[in-house]
Amino acid sequence: MKQITNTILMIRPIGFRMNEQTAVNNYFQEDLNLKNVDINKKAQDEFDGFVSTLRGKGVNVIVVEDIMESDTPDSIFPNNWVSFHADGTIGLYPMFAENRRKERREDILNLLETKGFIIEQVVDYTSAEKKEFFLEGTGSIALDRVNKKAYCAISPRADEELFIEFCEDFDYAPIIFNAYQSVENKRVPIYHTNVMMCLAEDFAVICLDTIDDKKEKKNVSRHLKESGKEIITITEEQMHQFAGNMLQVLGKGDEKFLVMSSSAYKSLTSIQLSTIKKYCDIIHSPLDTIETCGGGSARCMMAEVFLPKE
Repeated sequence: MKQITNTILMIRPIGFRMNEQTAVNNYFQEDLNLKNVDINKKAQDEFDGFVSTLRGKGVNVIVVEDIMESDTPDSIFPNNWVSFHADGTIGLYPMFAENRRKERREDILNLLETKGFIIEQVVDYTSAEKKEFFLEGTGSIALDRVNKKAYCAISPRADEELFIEFCEDFDYAPIIFNAYQSVENKRVPIYHTNVMMCLAEDFAVICLDTIDDKKEKKNVSRHLKESGKEIITITEEQMHQFAGNMLQVLGKGDEKFLVMSSSAYKSLTSIQLSTIKKYCDIIHSPLDTIETCGGGSARCMMAEVFLPKE
């Protein structure tokens, strides 16, 4: 079982803008005083630059174009609707925002098959949308694939029972906690686990300050340590620069890289950077428009493909 992969699926945006349906509980989103067409153009430029940086390091990036007619402003974040697993299983997930549900596309799964990836079965949780229960893929769930542990911060987009069902289906031990951020002097749930923590092979980058309950904080730390991961803590301020929204990938010759946005990179201290660099090099790319309007960053843009190949 591997924690990291060389193959990443990414969706090139065509109607990217601030999604009014997700803004209700994604406090990372902000309004840019620009026309949607200009926002989309900026997002496309950032996307293309990011893909080219990844490919330059030997990461196998499969790029699929979004469909204009679908009107899916958040399609650039595919890791919320799908996950690909090493046993040939695919997970399909229930999404909080109605306009995000159209991001799920069968043609993308067919495309992967034409590229020689093997799909054995699809585990589909999307019917939970009817009852208004949500679990947004590897946005809601941080997977320690090697140690078979799954971490989840409960929020309007991550239902506890559904998460436990996922863990039973995929054979993971559930580690459940609550993570909060301060918004107008109130502590409110963080919308996705993957903005406050990143699990790499030998380390974890995590904002422990968001876990207000001492027992929960202790439990998360204990599990990370037991799994042999060095804990690199970030502040809430750094989290707001998307320093928790990172992903470790494999490049050319199985070289390991930690991928993040340039704003995340700039927010890190020299000590944090040197700790990461003990384990792997860093790839960063400017994603300012995507982060500001979309409220997501580098990790959200990459759906890891672990499927077996013919």
